Amino acid sequence: MKLKLAVLFGGKSTEHEISIISAIQAIGYINRDKYEVIPVYITKDNDFYIGEDIDKIKEYTHIPELLKKSTRVVFIKDGNKVNLVRYPMKKFGNNVINSVDIAFPIVHGTNVEDGVLTGYLQTLGLPVVGCDVLSSAVGMNKYVMKTVLKDNGISVLDCKCYTWVDYEDAEALVKKIEDAFKYPVIVKPINLGSSIGISKAGNTQELKEALELAFEFSKKILVEPAIVKLKEINCSVLGDYENAEASECEEPINSDEILSFEDKYIGGGSKGGAKGGAKTGGSKGMASLKRKIPAEITDEQRSEIRKMAVDAFKCLGCSGVSRIDFMLDEETGKIYLNEINTIPGSLSFYLWEPLGKKYTQLLDDMIDIAIKQDRENNKIVFSFETNVLEGVNLGGAKTAKL
Repeated sequence: MKLKLAVLFGGKSTEHEISIISAIQAIGYINRDKYEVIPVYITKDNDFYIGEDIDKIKEYTHIPELLKKSTRVVFIKDGNKVNLVRYPMKKFGNNVINSVDIAFPIVHGTNVEDGVLTGYLQTLGLPVVGCDVLSSAVGMNKYVMKTVLKDNGISVLDCKCYTWVDYEDAEALVKKIEDAFKYPVIVKPINLGSSIGISKAGNTQELKEALELAFEFSKKILVEPAIVKLKEINCSVLGDYENAEASECEEPINSDEILSFEDKYIGGGSKGGAKGGAKTGGSKGMASLKRKIPAEITDEQRSEIRKMAVDAFKCLGCSGVSRIDFMLDEETGKIYLNEINTIPGSLSFYLWEPLGKKYTQLLDDMIDIAIKQDRENNKIVFSFETNVLEGVNLGGAKTAKL
Protein backbone atom coordinates (compact mmCIF):
# COMPACT_ATOMS: atom_id res chain seq x y z
CA MET A 1 0.00 0.00 0.00
CA LYS A 2 1.29 3.46 -0.89
CA LEU A 3 2.09 5.92 1.86
CA LYS A 4 0.01 9.09 1.68
CA LEU A 5 2.54 11.90 1.57
CA ALA A 6 1.36 15.47 2.16
CA VAL A 7 3.79 17.97 0.60
CA LEU A 8 3.21 21.34 2.25
CA PHE A 9 4.44 24.62 0.79
CA GLY A 10 3.85 28.38 0.82
CA GLY A 11 2.97 29.99 4.16
CA LYS A 12 3.27 33.41 5.75
CA SER A 13 6.84 34.13 4.73
CA THR A 14 8.81 36.53 2.57
CA GLU A 15 10.03 33.40 0.77
CA HIS A 16 6.49 32.21 0.02
CA GLU A 17 6.92 32.15 -3.75
CA ILE A 18 10.29 30.39 -3.54
CA SER A 19 8.66 27.65 -1.49
CA ILE A 20 6.09 27.13 -4.27
CA ILE A 21 8.87 26.70 -6.81
CA SER A 22 10.88 24.28 -4.66
CA ALA A 23 7.87 22.15 -3.71
CA ILE A 24 6.28 21.82 -7.15
CA GLN A 25 9.69 21.01 -8.55
CA ALA A 26 10.12 18.22 -5.96
CA ILE A 27 6.60 16.87 -6.49
CA GLY A 28 7.54 16.13 -10.09
CA TYR A 29 10.30 13.76 -8.92
CA ILE A 30 8.60 11.88 -6.06
CA ASN A 31 8.31 8.14 -6.67
CA ARG A 32 4.61 7.59 -7.42
CA ASP A 33 5.03 3.81 -7.11
CA LYS A 34 5.73 4.26 -3.39
CA TYR A 35 3.78 7.39 -2.45
CA GLU A 36 0.39 8.94 -3.05
CA VAL A 37 1.30 12.61 -3.18
CA ILE A 38 -1.11 15.16 -1.70
CA PRO A 39 0.07 18.71 -2.48
CA VAL A 40 -1.05 21.14 0.25
CA TYR A 41 -0.72 24.85 -0.47
CA ILE A 42 -0.51 27.21 2.52
CA THR A 43 -1.67 30.75 1.75
CA LYS A 44 -0.04 33.87 3.15
CA ASP A 45 -2.87 33.84 5.72
CA ASN A 46 -1.85 30.28 6.71
CA ASP A 47 -4.95 28.60 5.28
CA PHE A 48 -4.51 25.09 3.80
CA TYR A 49 -5.80 24.22 0.32
CA ILE A 50 -5.81 21.07 -1.79
CA GLY A 51 -7.08 20.48 -5.32
CA GLU A 52 -6.31 19.12 -8.76
CA ASP A 53 -4.38 22.23 -9.83
CA ILE A 54 -2.45 22.88 -6.62
CA ASP A 55 0.70 21.29 -8.06
CA LYS A 56 0.68 23.26 -11.31
CA ILE A 57 3.13 26.14 -11.25
CA LYS A 58 1.34 28.23 -13.88
CA GLU A 59 -1.77 28.39 -11.67
CA TYR A 60 0.13 30.54 -9.17
CA THR A 61 0.14 33.52 -11.48
CA HIS A 62 -3.53 33.94 -10.44
CA ILE A 63 -3.72 32.59 -6.91
CA PRO A 64 -7.25 33.93 -6.12
CA GLU A 65 -8.59 32.00 -9.13
CA LEU A 66 -6.69 28.89 -8.06
CA LEU A 67 -8.22 29.04 -4.58
CA LYS A 68 -11.74 29.36 -5.98
CA LYS A 69 -11.47 25.97 -7.64
CA SER A 70 -9.59 24.36 -4.74
CA THR A 71 -10.80 23.15 -1.34
CA ARG A 72 -9.81 24.65 1.96
CA VAL A 73 -9.00 21.95 4.52
CA VAL A 74 -7.82 21.50 8.08
CA PHE A 75 -5.77 18.69 9.59
CA ILE A 76 -7.73 16.77 12.22
CA LYS A 77 -6.39 13.91 14.32
CA ASP A 78 -8.86 11.04 14.60
CA GLY A 79 -7.45 8.30 16.79
CA ASN A 80 -4.33 7.02 15.05
CA LYS A 81 -5.25 8.72 11.77
CA VAL A 82 -4.77 12.27 10.56
CA ASN A 83 -7.45 13.42 8.14
CA LEU A 84 -7.74 16.32 5.76
CA VAL A 85 -11.20 17.68 6.45
CA ARG A 86 -13.15 20.19 4.38
CA TYR A 87 -13.50 23.61 6.02
CA PRO A 88 -16.04 25.03 6.50
CA MET A 89 -17.74 21.65 6.87
CA LYS A 90 -20.90 20.80 5.01
CA LYS A 91 -23.93 19.90 7.14
CA PHE A 92 -24.57 16.76 5.13
CA GLY A 93 -22.23 14.23 3.61
CA ASN A 94 -18.66 13.21 4.29
CA ASN A 95 -16.24 16.07 4.99
CA VAL A 96 -13.14 13.87 5.17
CA ILE A 97 -11.37 14.30 1.82
CA ASN A 98 -8.24 12.26 2.46
CA SER A 99 -5.90 11.01 5.14
CA VAL A 100 -2.18 11.61 5.62
CA ASP A 101 0.56 9.19 6.70
CA ILE A 102 3.57 11.49 6.56
CA ALA A 103 4.18 15.22 6.10
CA PHE A 104 6.89 16.71 3.89
CA PRO A 105 7.23 20.47 4.44
CA ILE A 106 9.09 22.21 1.61
CA VAL A 107 8.91 25.71 3.00
CA HIS A 108 11.35 28.58 3.34
CA GLY A 109 11.65 31.42 5.81
CA THR A 110 10.17 32.72 9.03
CA ASN A 111 6.89 31.27 10.35
CA VAL A 112 7.36 28.01 8.45
CA GLU A 113 10.98 26.83 8.12
CA ASP A 114 11.82 27.94 11.66
CA GLY A 115 10.08 24.97 13.30
CA VAL A 116 6.61 26.51 13.63
CA LEU A 117 5.05 24.31 10.94
CA THR A 118 6.98 21.21 12.02
CA GLY A 119 5.82 21.67 15.60
CA TYR A 120 2.20 21.91 14.49
CA LEU A 121 2.48 18.75 12.39
CA GLN A 122 4.16 16.88 15.23
CA THR A 123 1.29 17.70 17.61
CA LEU A 124 -0.91 15.74 15.19
CA GLY A 125 1.36 12.73 15.52
CA LEU A 126 2.58 12.87 11.93
CA PRO A 127 6.09 11.81 10.94
CA VAL A 128 7.71 14.91 9.43
CA VAL A 129 10.44 14.93 6.79
CA GLY A 130 13.35 17.19 7.69
CA CYS A 131 14.66 18.89 10.79
CA ASP A 132 12.85 18.83 14.12
CA VAL A 133 11.60 21.94 15.92
CA LEU A 134 14.82 22.73 17.77
CA SER A 135 17.26 22.31 14.88
CA SER A 136 14.90 24.25 12.60
CA ALA A 137 14.67 27.13 15.07
CA VAL A 138 18.40 27.25 15.76
CA GLY A 139 19.21 27.00 12.06
CA MET A 140 16.92 29.94 11.29
CA ASN A 141 18.36 32.20 13.99
CA LYS A 142 21.76 33.15 12.60
CA TYR A 143 23.05 34.48 15.92
CA VAL A 144 22.07 31.43 17.99
CA MET A 145 23.38 29.14 15.26
CA LYS A 146 26.79 30.85 15.24
CA THR A 147 26.96 30.79 19.03
CA VAL A 148 26.29 27.04 19.15
CA LEU A 149 28.75 26.27 16.36
CA LYS A 150 31.47 28.46 17.82
CA ASP A 151 31.06 26.74 21.19
CA ASN A 152 31.64 23.42 19.41
CA GLY A 153 34.83 24.47 17.67
CA ILE A 154 33.38 25.18 14.22
CA SER A 155 34.85 28.26 12.55
CA VAL A 156 32.42 31.21 12.18
CA LEU A 157 32.95 34.97 11.93
CA ASP A 158 32.52 37.07 15.05
CA CYS A 159 29.23 38.94 15.04
CA LYS A 160 26.94 41.18 17.07
CA CYS A 161 23.18 41.05 17.44
CA TYR A 162 21.05 44.20 17.70
CA THR A 163 17.31 44.76 18.16
CA TRP A 164 14.59 47.32 17.48
CA VAL A 165 15.30 48.69 20.97
CA ASP A 166 18.89 49.42 19.98
CA TYR A 167 17.64 51.04 16.77
CA GLU A 168 15.49 53.55 18.66
CA ASP A 169 18.69 55.60 18.89
CA ALA A 170 20.03 54.99 15.39
CA GLU A 171 23.03 57.31 15.74
CA ALA A 172 24.16 55.57 18.92
CA LEU A 173 23.76 52.16 17.26
CA VAL A 174 25.88 53.24 14.31
CA LYS A 175 28.63 54.38 16.69
CA LYS A 176 28.39 51.13 18.64
CA ILE A 177 28.84 49.12 15.45
CA GLU A 178 31.73 51.29 14.26
CA ASP A 179 33.44 50.78 17.62
CA ALA A 180 33.01 47.00 17.30
CA PHE A 181 33.99 46.50 13.65
CA LYS A 182 36.11 47.98 10.90
CA TYR A 183 34.49 48.62 7.54
CA PRO A 184 33.28 46.91 5.45
CA VAL A 185 30.56 45.06 7.37
CA ILE A 186 27.62 42.87 6.44
CA VAL A 187 24.21 43.68 7.90
CA LYS A 188 21.45 41.07 7.71
CA PRO A 189 18.12 40.15 9.33
CA ILE A 190 18.71 37.47 11.92
CA ASN A 191 16.10 35.03 10.66
CA LEU A 192 15.68 35.31 6.89
CA GLY A 193 17.12 33.54 3.88
CA SER A 194 17.25 34.11 0.11
CA SER A 195 19.50 37.16 0.70
CA ILE A 196 16.45 39.23 1.69
CA GLY A 197 17.39 42.38 3.60
CA ILE A 198 21.14 41.75 3.41
CA SER A 199 23.58 44.46 2.38
CA LYS A 200 27.22 45.46 2.65
CA ALA A 201 28.31 48.76 4.18
CA GLY A 202 31.64 50.43 3.54
CA ASN A 203 31.03 53.70 5.38
CA THR A 204 28.69 55.42 7.85
CA GLN A 205 26.03 56.40 5.32
CA GLU A 206 25.91 52.92 3.82
CA LEU A 207 25.66 51.46 7.33
CA LYS A 208 22.64 53.64 8.09
CA GLU A 209 20.97 52.49 4.89
CA ALA A 210 21.83 48.84 5.60
CA LEU A 211 20.33 49.04 9.09
CA GLU A 212 17.15 50.62 7.77
CA LEU A 213 16.77 47.86 5.21
CA ALA A 214 17.48 44.97 7.59
CA PHE A 215 15.10 46.26 10.26
CA GLU A 216 12.29 46.35 7.69
CA PHE A 217 12.33 42.55 7.71
CA SER A 218 13.22 41.61 11.27
CA LYS A 219 13.22 43.04 14.77
CA LYS A 220 16.68 41.54 15.29
CA ILE A 221 19.65 41.96 12.98
CA LEU A 222 23.18 40.65 12.75
CA VAL A 223 26.34 42.61 11.94
CA GLU A 224 29.62 40.93 11.07
CA PRO A 225 32.85 41.82 9.26
CA ALA A 226 32.81 41.46 5.49
CA ILE A 227 35.48 39.35 3.84
CA VAL A 228 37.01 41.55 1.15
CA LYS A 229 38.39 38.81 -1.09
CA LEU A 230 35.57 36.30 -0.75
CA LYS A 231 34.81 33.03 -2.46
CA GLU A 232 31.45 31.45 -1.57
CA ILE A 233 31.26 27.67 -1.37
CA ASN A 234 28.11 25.64 -0.64
CA CYS A 235 27.77 22.02 0.39
CA SER A 236 24.71 19.92 1.16
CA VAL A 237 24.38 17.26 3.87
CA LEU A 238 21.96 14.31 3.96
CA GLY A 239 21.26 12.23 7.04
CA ASP A 240 20.49 12.63 10.73
CA TYR A 241 22.26 12.85 14.10
CA GLU A 242 23.56 9.29 13.66
CA ASN A 243 24.72 9.11 10.05
CA ALA A 244 25.29 11.96 7.60
CA GLU A 245 27.12 12.42 4.31
CA ALA A 246 28.25 15.47 2.35
CA SER A 247 27.47 16.29 -1.27
CA GLU A 248 29.71 17.80 -3.92
CA CYS A 249 30.72 21.43 -3.36
CA GLU A 250 29.52 24.29 -5.53
CA GLU A 251 30.75 27.80 -6.15
CA PRO A 252 27.86 30.21 -6.90
CA ILE A 253 28.57 32.86 -9.51
CA ASN A 254 26.86 36.07 -8.48
CA SER A 255 26.34 39.27 -10.38
CA ASP A 256 27.00 41.43 -7.31
CA GLU A 257 29.20 41.31 -4.23
CA ILE A 258 26.38 39.62 -2.30
CA LEU A 259 24.43 36.81 -3.93
CA SER A 260 21.06 38.48 -4.40
CA PHE A 261 17.49 37.21 -4.40
CA GLU A 262 17.45 37.80 -8.17
CA ASP A 263 20.69 35.85 -8.63
CA LYS A 264 19.25 32.90 -6.75
CA TYR A 265 15.75 32.65 -8.14
CA ILE A 266 15.06 34.94 -11.09
CA GLY A 267 18.14 35.26 -13.27
CA GLY A 268 18.12 32.47 -15.83
CA GLY A 269 15.21 30.74 -14.15
CA SER A 270 12.26 31.93 -16.21
CA LYS A 271 12.77 29.72 -19.21
CA GLY A 272 12.14 26.02 -19.51
CA GLY A 273 10.66 23.60 -17.05
CA ALA A 274 11.78 21.12 -14.45
CA LYS A 275 12.49 17.58 -15.49
CA GLY A 276 9.13 16.51 -14.11
CA GLY A 277 7.39 17.72 -17.29
CA ALA A 278 5.04 20.50 -18.28
CA LYS A 279 3.08 20.36 -15.07
CA THR A 280 6.15 21.42 -13.11
CA GLY A 281 7.37 23.95 -15.66
CA GLY A 282 8.54 27.44 -14.83
CA SER A 283 11.42 28.65 -12.74
CA LYS A 284 13.85 26.02 -11.55
CA GLY A 285 14.54 27.87 -8.31
CA MET A 286 18.04 27.42 -6.94
CA ALA A 287 18.75 24.89 -9.70
CA SER A 288 18.81 27.77 -12.20
CA LEU A 289 21.57 29.68 -10.39
CA LYS A 290 24.85 30.02 -12.25
CA ARG A 291 27.42 27.92 -10.47
CA LYS A 292 30.59 25.90 -10.80
CA ILE A 293 30.17 22.24 -9.81
CA PRO A 294 32.56 21.08 -8.55
CA ALA A 295 33.82 24.28 -6.99
CA GLU A 296 37.26 25.53 -8.01
CA ILE A 297 39.00 24.74 -4.73
CA THR A 298 41.84 22.47 -3.71
CA ASP A 299 41.27 18.88 -2.63
CA GLU A 300 42.26 19.89 0.90
CA GLN A 301 39.72 22.72 0.97
CA ARG A 302 37.01 20.43 -0.40
CA SER A 303 37.70 17.85 2.30
CA GLU A 304 37.73 20.50 5.03
CA ILE A 305 34.43 22.02 3.88
CA ARG A 306 32.67 18.67 3.53
CA LYS A 307 33.83 17.56 6.98
CA MET A 308 32.86 20.88 8.55
CA ALA A 309 29.44 20.63 6.91
CA VAL A 310 28.75 17.19 8.38
CA ASP A 311 30.07 18.26 11.80
CA ALA A 312 27.80 21.32 11.84
CA PHE A 313 24.80 19.30 10.63
CA LYS A 314 25.21 16.80 13.46
CA CYS A 315 26.05 19.48 16.02
CA LEU A 316 22.74 21.25 15.33
CA GLY A 317 20.80 17.98 15.35
CA CYS A 318 19.61 18.34 11.76
CA SER A 319 17.76 15.75 9.72
CA GLY A 320 16.90 15.23 6.06
CA VAL A 321 18.74 17.53 3.67
CA SER A 322 20.34 20.86 4.54
CA ARG A 323 22.60 23.18 2.57
CA ILE A 324 25.49 24.77 4.42
CA ASP A 325 27.09 27.91 3.02
CA PHE A 326 30.75 28.67 3.58
CA MET A 327 33.00 31.67 3.05
CA LEU A 328 36.57 31.24 1.89
CA ASP A 329 38.86 34.18 2.59
CA GLU A 330 41.21 34.03 -0.37
CA GLU A 331 43.71 36.36 1.32
CA THR A 332 44.20 34.14 4.38
CA GLY A 333 42.90 30.78 3.16
CA LYS A 334 40.61 30.63 6.18
CA ILE A 335 37.23 28.92 5.81
CA TYR A 336 34.20 30.09 7.80
CA LEU A 337 30.75 28.58 8.05
CA ASN A 338 28.29 31.30 7.09
CA GLU A 339 24.84 29.76 7.60
CA ILE A 340 22.75 26.65 7.32
CA ASN A 341 19.56 26.29 5.28
CA THR A 342 17.52 23.53 6.91
CA ILE A 343 15.15 23.36 3.91
CA PRO A 344 17.29 24.61 1.03
CA GLY A 345 15.95 25.91 -2.26
CA SER A 346 15.37 23.03 -4.70
CA LEU A 347 16.43 20.78 -1.79
CA SER A 348 19.95 21.09 -3.22
CA PHE A 349 19.35 18.10 -5.50
CA TYR A 350 21.85 19.50 -8.03
CA LEU A 351 24.65 19.00 -5.49
CA TRP A 352 23.89 15.28 -5.23
CA GLU A 353 23.57 14.42 -8.91
CA PRO A 354 27.37 14.74 -9.50
CA LEU A 355 27.82 11.98 -6.89
CA GLY A 356 25.33 9.72 -8.66
CA LYS A 357 22.29 10.35 -6.45
CA LYS A 358 19.29 11.31 -8.57
CA TYR A 359 16.58 13.62 -7.24
CA THR A 360 14.03 10.79 -6.84
CA GLN A 361 16.50 8.81 -4.73
CA LEU A 362 17.33 11.87 -2.66
CA LEU A 363 13.63 12.35 -1.87
CA ASP A 364 13.27 8.64 -1.03
CA ASP A 365 16.23 8.89 1.35
CA MET A 366 14.73 11.94 3.09
CA ILE A 367 11.40 10.19 3.59
CA ASP A 368 13.10 7.01 4.85
CA ILE A 369 15.01 9.05 7.44
CA ALA A 370 11.74 10.59 8.68
CA ILE A 371 10.13 7.14 9.00
CA LYS A 372 13.18 5.86 10.89
CA GLN A 373 13.04 8.77 13.31
CA ASP A 374 9.31 8.27 13.83
CA ARG A 375 9.98 4.65 14.84
CA GLU A 376 12.63 5.85 17.29
CA ASN A 377 10.31 8.49 18.76
CA ASN A 378 7.60 5.89 19.30
CA LYS A 379 9.96 4.05 21.65
CA ILE A 380 10.33 7.10 23.90
CA VAL A 381 8.03 7.59 26.89
CA PHE A 382 6.45 11.05 26.65
CA SER A 383 3.66 10.59 29.20
CA PHE A 384 2.58 8.15 31.89
CA GLU A 385 -0.37 7.51 34.15
CA THR A 386 -0.19 9.31 37.48
CA ASN A 387 -2.47 10.13 40.39
CA VAL A 388 -0.76 13.48 41.06
CA LEU A 389 -4.00 15.39 40.45
CA GLU A 390 -5.99 13.39 42.99
CA GLY A 391 -6.80 15.47 46.01
CA VAL A 392 -5.24 18.68 44.63
CA ASN A 393 -6.77 21.75 46.26
CA LEU A 394 -5.49 25.05 44.87
CA GLY A 395 -7.44 27.00 47.47
CA GLY A 396 -9.67 30.06 47.07
CA ALA A 397 -13.16 30.41 45.71
CA LYS A 398 -12.08 31.55 42.24
CA THR A 399 -9.67 28.70 41.54
CA ALA A 400 -12.09 26.16 42.96
CA LYS A 401 -14.39 26.82 40.01
CA LEU A 402 -11.73 25.90 37.46
